[in-house]
Amino acid sequence: MLIQEELLVIYGAIFEKYELNDEIFTEGSFSKYYFQIRTGIVHLNNYDEDGREFTQQILSDGESIGESFLIGELPYTVNAVAKSRCEIIKISKTTFTKILNENPEISLRLFKQVADKLSDKYYLMITLISQDPMYKVEYILNHLKKTSDFHRPYSYEVPLTRQQLANLTGLRVETVIRTVKKLEKNNKIKIRSKRIFC
Repeated sequence: MLIQEELLVIYGAIFEKYELNDEIFTEGSFSKYYFQIRTGIVHLNNYDEDGREFTQQILSDGESIGESFLIGELPYTVNAVAKSRCEIIKISKTTFTKILNENPEISLRLFKQVADKLSDKYYLMITLISQDPMYKVEYILNHLKKTSDFHRPYSYEVPLTRQQLANLTGLRVETVIRTVKKLEKNNKIKIRSKRIFC
């Protein structure tokens, strides 16, 4: 969590509720607010010319949304879409800047968070360049597990559908289904009640 909820409340944060598939912001619009997820799951995505979704990032409780666009005063290059019921904490750009100026430790955490997200983007780009579906899917699964608190074999339940994995990897859902079966056969993952564990 970048900024503690209590501090956001002190600075006058607004709490907004979103339903499944509600847009928080859209590609091309300018950022005016700092957003932090109180509860729920948000996908950052784009659509290609055929309307096919490509998921850039999956965010959940405590994570901030699109802060680099706010800092850079840039238009969003992604959409932010609620993928579950969400409660989002929102503050204006002016208030966000005031918080950073008055709390330098938050600025340092912000720099680290932006650097971590940029590093993740580089790894994702390497994955997308690969033509090997096994590499792509296994990388995404390992990356998700690495960022969780579950490190024992088969202890992490992947919170994604096959379609969502396809959206993250740029693969067709049929390819993801075949790849997941191969990963299970090679003992890289386990499937229980149609859920993936790695």
